Amino acid sequence: MGAHMIVLNLKNYSASFSRCLPLTDAAAKVSCDTGVRIIVCPPPTHLNCSASLYRDVFAQHADAFEQGAHTGYLIPEALKSINVKGSLVNHSEHRIGTENVGKTVSLLKTHGLETIVCGENAQECAELAKFSPDWIAVEPPELIGSGISVSTAKPEVISSTVEAVRASNSAVKVLCGAGVSTKEDVKKSLELGAKGVLLASAYVKAKDPVKFLQEFAGAF
Repeated sequence: MGAHMIVLNLKNYSASFSRCLPLTDAAAKVSCDTGVRIIVCPPPTHLNCSASLYRDVFAQHADAFEQGAHTGYLIPEALKSINVKGSLVNHSEHRIGTENVGKTVSLLKTHGLETIVCGENAQECAELAKFSPDWIAVEPPELIGSGISVSTAKPEVISSTVEAVRASNSAVKVLCGAGVSTKEDVKKSLELGAKGVLLASAYVKAKDPVKFLQEFAGAF
């Protein structure tokens, strides 16, 4: 895995369906051109086609079940079968509780899939880091989709999370989420100790996604 990373959560926005493949293709191009790892998390209906187009596609959520009679759940083995590389876990819009985070991370790792676990503050992130996910993304829920970056509004959240996660599990890297929308947000996040960023609406709404990502990648 690369030292730094950009994670693009396309959520279930209208444009995420109509523009999913162009948005995925833009990520593939910029990652190839810059060497910066860029992960795309498309809507679940578009996981298969996105993963056939690009090597670094993650699910937005996964459930801690093996194959079997589990109607409606998105299981790790299903993700692996279509070459999805990993999953977000416990996003602020899809929280599953500490115990289920542990089970989900463990099962994803069993099947060789990567994990990005989301937490809302330093204390929670430190607790979740004990499950040894690959990445922890700190996202104060009140700033998600606000256009106001946590690196600007609450920079102490990032620095305290980096410190708390390092003390809990030094192998886990920290990402900055919530309101990230500019190259300056990325730079500030890195200065505060984060190793990458997680963003959503700013990318989905970008008129020129390639140019948008090139500017972001230039911050590393």
